[in-house]
Amino acid sequence: MNRPKIIINCAMSADGKIALPNKTQMRISSELDMKRVYNLRNSCDAVLVGIGAVLSDDPKLTVKEKYVETPRQPIRIVLDTYCKTPTDALVVNEKAKTILCCKENNEKKIFQDNVEILICKNNQQNHLDLHDLLNKLTQKGIRSILIEGGGTIIWSFLKERLVDDLYVYIGPIIIGGKQTPTMADGMGITNADDAIPLNIKNIEPQDNGVLMHYQLRE
Repeated sequence: MNRPKIIINCAMSADGKIALPNKTQMRISSELDMKRVYNLRNSCDAVLVGIGAVLSDDPKLTVKEKYVETPRQPIRIVLDTYCKTPTDALVVNEKAKTILCCKENNEKKIFQDNVEILICKNNQQNHLDLHDLLNKLTQKGIRSILIEGGGTIIWSFLKERLVDDLYVYIGPIIIGGKQTPTMADGMGITNADDAIPLNIKNIEPQDNGVLMHYQLRE
């Protein structure tokens, strides 16, 4: 495998939603699951999100000492085709290194020294080419990446079969809403033969929820 190990982690309601109907982030994970997530983040070389998550949620993507006794901060990676990340976003603060992945001629802003602009190729849909991206990140010595959203980014990696482990915490709540964001919010498949098959590796009850561990079926 000549690319980093890719782990997807997300939390969703029992009806498959990951946010409020207006796309505002909400906490679904239990306290026990939050500890798992931060330890998983702590164990990876990098944590990755899309620009949509940055603009809507302004995440720090760092490891909290509350959950990890001796945190080691992973590199923060943002898929940001047009370099829309605000210069005052928490994801580019001095707490850790950040890599903003953009397409050519979009590296317009001036960030602090801990922020690197990585120019990547585009695919036929005018999105960042994930294979080119992972090749460049491998060259930087990144061996494991935790993907935490949003739904479009998760779908993109699943569609390209660039996923090694998928962890889904299912919380004991219903959110509802026809347009409410889900775990995989991309274009989706066009026929049943294109469905992405999974193997269940483990099922673990957590408080009133359940943690599902999947791997893609060969």
